[in-house]
Amino acid sequence: MLHFSPPFAIIPPVPSRPATIGGKRNELKGSDVSIEGVSKSFGTFTALRDVSMVIRKGEFYSLLGPSGCGKTTLLRIIAGFDDPDGGEVSLDGTSVLNLPPNERHVNTVFQNYALFPHLTVFENVAFPLRLKKTPNATVRSRVGDYLELVQLSSHAEKMPAQLSGGQKQRVAVARALINEPSVLLLDEPLSALDAKLRQHMLIELDAIHDKIGITFIYVTHDQQEALSVSDRIAVMNAGQVLQIGTPHEIYESPATGFVAAFIGETNMFEGTVESVEGTMVAVDVTGLGRILVTEDEPPAPGSKASVVVRPEKIRIDTERPAPAKRTDINFLEGSVDEPIYSGSSTKYYVRHQSGTMLKVIKQHANWSDEGPEIEWKDKVYLSWSADDAYLLGAS
Repeated sequence: MLHFSPPFAIIPPVPSRPATIGGKRNELKGSDVSIEGVSKSFGTFTALRDVSMVIRKGEFYSLLGPSGCGKTTLLRIIAGFDDPDGGEVSLDGTSVLNLPPNERHVNTVFQNYALFPHLTVFENVAFPLRLKKTPNATVRSRVGDYLELVQLSSHAEKMPAQLSGGQKQRVAVARALINEPSVLLLDEPLSALDAKLRQHMLIELDAIHDKIGITFIYVTHDQQEALSVSDRIAVMNAGQVLQIGTPHEIYESPATGFVAAFIGETNMFEGTVESVEGTMVAVDVTGLGRILVTEDEPPAPGSKASVVVRPEKIRIDTERPAPAKRTDINFLEGSVDEPIYSGSSTKYYVRHQSGTMLKVIKQHANWSDEGPEIEWKDKVYLSWSADDAYLLGAS
């Protein structure tokens, strides 16, 4: 579908997946979170501009965007650490703006762990219960349960300095969950970890969410993190929500040029709609010529539009393909300007004769002991189906 969208392109909510314990479906817990028209400025800087969204009970919901886009400010407003200049924040239909943070049934996991260095792992997790003067027997039982949940039972008597970064973050998660909040807020909780540990912790966080079933709101600037674990994602930029949708919707049907460019790799070419036959749209792209795109709601001839195609959708060959029997295949010729090998795939920067650069990702599906089939300066032929591209309104 053609996306000539306003700044706020909100996709309707979809049901979230059920939480599971032991492979069985479990009733979702937590709260619905409603954000209506929230704005916030710091001096002359506007952090949030009339932001609205509804987060469903039990969802793993991500706020995704570059640094300074307003996602952490929104999280702090939900938590009660900052007050909005305007708008409303509700949990299960009840406003929480007049409640202090400790009365909102919301807990936060911070980027820097915020553990007490002089307390053991057990006492760090027990701290919220100690504040409420919970009986010792209950403390032992509940802390034991939550340490087991985050797989740290054998580390209960260690001090934070004796733990790895991932273990510290799991302690922080257990401490945030032990008060049984209805919403858990996670502010870039994995950004201090190395890449492999970050990936491992992300899987653990997802598993914890599935076990306890409460609402998770996760702030990140990492697209892969958001795509990997989220039920839905809100993509933000410059204090605005540009699109809300499932990971598949966000990746395959971005609503704006910013979303298309920010989520994963992409090729984007400006052009003018030349002709429309049914759902087949021919776009005249400067330098590349006539490019075919399939659109359910095609624009009118003469319209300005951007052709977008993901690098993994493009086929790359060193031999000229045989004439296609299909009439919806795009063909281009070029030369490899730069190959970037990354083990499971190679990214090729291919320069068209017009000077236009295209990115192509070729997966290495088969074992090879002879090195890459396509190398620097090779002449190559690119092809992709009209179904694998889409149009965006000119930005």
